[in-house]
Amino acid sequence: MKFLTPYESPVYFIYIAIAFIPIIIQLLRGKRIIWYQNLVTLFFLYISFGGVNRFQGIAIILYVVWQVLLGAAYFRYRQKKNNSWVFYGTVLAGIAPLVIVKVAPIWQINPTFIGFLGISYLTFKAVQMIMEIRDGIIKEFHIGRYIQFLIFFPTISSGPIDRYRRFEKELTTAPTQNKYFELLSKGIHNIFLGCLYKYILGYILGAQLLPYVKEFAINQGGVSLGVLAYMYVYSLYLFFDFAGYSLFAVGTSYLMGYETPINFNKPFLSPNIKEFWNRWHMSLSFWFRDYVYMRLMFTLMKKKVFKSRITTSNVGYFALFLLMGVWHGLTWYYIVYGLYHALLICINDAWLRFKKKHKEQIPSNKFTQAFAIFITFHAVCFSFLIFSGFIGTLIGFPMR
Repeated sequence: MKFLTPYESPVYFIYIAIAFIPIIIQLLRGKRIIWYQNLVTLFFLYISFGGVNRFQGIAIILYVVWQVLLGAAYFRYRQKKNNSWVFYGTVLAGIAPLVIVKVAPIWQINPTFIGFLGISYLTFKAVQMIMEIRDGIIKEFHIGRYIQFLIFFPTISSGPIDRYRRFEKELTTAPTQNKYFELLSKGIHNIFLGCLYKYILGYILGAQLLPYVKEFAINQGGVSLGVLAYMYVYSLYLFFDFAGYSLFAVGTSYLMGYETPINFNKPFLSPNIKEFWNRWHMSLSFWFRDYVYMRLMFTLMKKKVFKSRITTSNVGYFALFLLMGVWHGLTWYYIVYGLYHALLICINDAWLRFKKKHKEQIPSNKFTQAFAIFITFHAVCFSFLIFSGFIGTLIGFPMR
C-alpha cells in the first residue's frame, strides 16, 4: 500500500478512478450508495493518515470525537437555553485544538500529538456548526451526517470550506441524471485543469523559476529588479499551486455528486481589493465574512462602541484581517500581511466614498478599469511578497 498526501501524485488519481467506478455508475442511475461512499472515504483517509502518518490518523480520530461530542452537547443545551457565555465557551473549546497546534511551536513543543493535515479546515466547519446551532438554523443534529461532513475526504486537506446545510442536502438526495452528467463533465474538466495548474505551471514557477529569481534577488541585495521578479513569480506560483489543489478537490467532489463551492475565480483580474477577496480563496474569505466580520459588526453597532459607522467598519476590517494573519501563523510577516490587507480595504472604501461624491469629475471607462486591475494586481502581489517572508531574508530580520 502506498501512503499519499491528497493529490500529491498521479497515483492518487488512479486510486480515485478505480474506487469511483461504483459511485459513478450508481449516480448515473440516479442513486447514491452511502455505505460504499463511507468505505471509499475510510480508504482515502487511511492512505493519507496511515503508515508513517499514523499519529496524524490517531489525532484526527480524537479530534472528530471531540468535535462531535461538543456539537451534540451544545445542540442539546441549545434546545432549552441560550446563554452567551456557554456559546463562547463552546466556540473556544472547538478552536482549542487548532490554537494549541498554532501556539505550540513558539515554546518549541512538538504539536504532532494533536495536529494533522487539514485541522484548520475541520475547525472552520466545526465552529460554523456551533454558530449555526446557536442561531437556530440547525434544526436537527445527526451524528452520522456531521461526521461525514467533517471528514469529507476530497476537501479535508485544504478546503474549500463547505457549509453543513448545503452538504447535508446533497448527502441525503442524489442529483438527477441530467444534473450528474453536468457535474461529471465539470468534475473531469476541473481535475485536468488542476493538473495544468499544479503539475505544470505550479512546477515551472515553484521548482524551476522561484529558486533562480530568489538567488538573483539575494545577489542584487536591497530593493531591486530581482525582488520585483521574485514578487511576480511567487504570487503566480501561490495562485497556480493552491488553485490547482482546489480544482482537484472540487472536481473530485463533483464526481461524487457533491457541488462543493469553488475557491478561485480569476482573482488577478479584480478591479479593487474587495473584489479580489470575493474571488481569492472564496470559501475562506466568505467564512470569515459571515462568521467573524458580520457578527463583530453587529455587536459593535448594537452596543454603539463607536459613533461613526465608518470607524466601526474599519475597526472590523483590522480585527478580521489580524485574525486571518494570525491564523496563517504566529510570525511577523503573516500578521503584517493581514494588517496590510485591512489597510488596503479601508483605503478602497475611502476612495469609493470620494468617487461617489465626485462621480461627475472622475472618468469611468475601459482605460480606468484596466488601470484599476493593474493597481490591484500589484497591491496584491506586494502582499504576497510580505506573506512569503522573503523581505525578512533580504534584510536579515528574524523569521519569527
